[in-house]
Amino acid sequence: MQPGNDTWISGFLLLRFPEEPEVQPLIFGLFLSMYLITVFGNLLIILAVSSDPHLHTPMYFFLSNLSFVDICFTSTTIPKMLWNIQTQNKGITYEGCITQIYFFTLSAVLDIFLLTVMAYDHFVAICHPLHYTIIMNPRLCALLVLMSWIICLLNSLLQSLMVLRLSFCTNLKIPHFFCELNQMIQLACSDTFLNNMVTYFAAVLMGGGPFTGVLYSFTGVLYSYSKIVSCICGISSAQGKYKAFSTCASHLSVVSLFYCTMLGVYLSSAGTHSSQSSATASVMYTVVTPMLNPFIYSLRNKDIKRALQAFFVKQTTNDPLSKY
Repeated sequence: MQPGNDTWISGFLLLRFPEEPEVQPLIFGLFLSMYLITVFGNLLIILAVSSDPHLHTPMYFFLSNLSFVDICFTSTTIPKMLWNIQTQNKGITYEGCITQIYFFTLSAVLDIFLLTVMAYDHFVAICHPLHYTIIMNPRLCALLVLMSWIICLLNSLLQSLMVLRLSFCTNLKIPHFFCELNQMIQLACSDTFLNNMVTYFAAVLMGGGPFTGVLYSFTGVLYSYSKIVSCICGISSAQGKYKAFSTCASHLSVVSLFYCTMLGVYLSSAGTHSSQSSATASVMYTVVTPMLNPFIYSLRNKDIKRALQAFFVKQTTNDPLSKY
């Protein structure tokens, strides 16, 4: 007997993308390529930051954490979807579904927290440059990341435990390619009032809800960048303005892509109530955005490219086979 259920729930069915057999290899190859690019690209950023002492700064410390979370983000959903496509099996176990909800919620909210922290870092760097090293000291940076992890871990644990108390009847089909929290609550045949209240209060208290959390974080990011734009406008030289803007251009691109796609998913799904369109749109912020992050940061960042070049040159020089 599963916790909180009146009948034994062995698993659920994930209604993925087009079911035509001729389309499945294309979908499999596309998502496998995107997943490998995401993992490899974000690992390169972590490698660059950890190998180069010049990159041991608050900005790159937060960036490496974001890259790690993005790897976890995509690894929560894509491998299972690829396995289901390969085996022609739509099923996911009850335990696997709860686990997926936990880690997906953890990664998604952590992404939101880290993007907000990075916005604050850019705000201090541009608006208070003389006090930057004092304000953004290693202790504060570690504390910001640690608190983000603790809050998100507790929030994910609470949301997952609340799902355990729900009862599910005959409708075990999830109209998504992963176990999404809201979809699970809608499938329940027991009273979901307490689950909705917990989700609401979590969102109100610390922005933990998938939609409300984005709005709260987005408000914080907008406030930081409003101050940044005000400071940039006060810089007299054009070169100084360009340098200040280029400092936060990559982060602003990632923030815009992540928030716009996530807000678009929830607003469109709320308006059309189409689970298929919601599942398709969810690919944007669960797969596409984590994949594009390394390109956005590395292509516009000379320090990252320089660190990677130095690392691979060093590895080639130290390789015994390179002497022959």
